[in-house]
Amino acid sequence: EVQLEESGGALVQPGGSLRLSCAASGFTFGAAAMSWVRQAPGKGLEWVSTIYIYSRKTYYADYVKGRFTISTDDAKNTVLLQMDSMKPENTAVYYCYFHKVLINRHYWGQGTQVTVSS
Repeated sequence: EVQLEESGGALVQPGGSLRLSCAASGFTFGAAAMSWVRQAPGKGLEWVSTIYIYSRKTYYADYVKGRFTISTDDAKNTVLLQMDSMKPENTAVYYCYFHKVLINRHYWGQGTQVTVSS
């Protein structure tokens, strides 16, 4: 029932900006916590950011704090990741993630490729 669909990945130059979107369905979006997780080439999954929809509390990994911003469009059940001042080390597949706590299930989007290169 839960579905997550990312979009917005692209090739961007160092210092540039990009906005990722995750359209969510199949759960009560307003009561959820949504996250972005990434996987760089040859590396494991790495947490990027989380937003608790109801409270609007946000959390960021140290390496993106001040450059990336997580937000929501509640009317569209969408979580956004605005990425500014991008660096080559930000190159990765970015996944939208949701943990449905009541049944202990983990849901992932299909991922969207972000490449930072000149």
